[in-house]
Amino acid sequence: MLLKNLTKSTVDKLKNRPFFTFKRSLIISLFCFTALSITNCKKLALLSGDPTAMEQFFAENVLNKSFVVNFASDNNTDITNTFSNYLFNFSKTNSFYEGTITANKAGNTYTGTWSSNSDFSKLVINITTPTVPSELEFLNRAWKFTQKDPKIMKLAPWDDNSAKVLHITRL
Repeated sequence: MLLKNLTKSTVDKLKNRPFFTFKRSLIISLFCFTALSITNCKKLALLSGDPTAMEQFFAENVLNKSFVVNFASDNNTDITNTFSNYLFNFSKTNSFYEGTITANKAGNTYTGTWSSNSDFSKLVINITTPTVPSELEFLNRAWKFTQKDPKIMKLAPWDDNSAKVLHITRL
């Protein structure tokens, strides 16, 4: 009797095994298809000219908006007041990853360029014209985002661990 029950349960397992194998293969296939579809979305968006979600976020919350520096610190020294009355504006040129930046204060306009990498984790600011006031030289560097919010960009130096902090708030 024990041998008969053992044989019957083994046969039952084998009968159901192809279904489980098929089910497992189907789940794995669907997972792979979904993963490939998601990773190709950005490539498809770039080919079709549609902005990605990050590009759209950047366009809606950063480009052609006015910003002020609401906090700046250089080696733990608060230098926020050196940026009082400056208005900053980012605009794009040929892509969502580069453009011009303007800094306006008391009728004086200073211009330069900004650029970002494809995941918008890096922001390079380079204000150059006309002669740049010393306080704006602090901004001229590669920054990494420590926080992205529709109203505030919190930044720290990209490639060094110096104690510099920059918070730029959208008006």
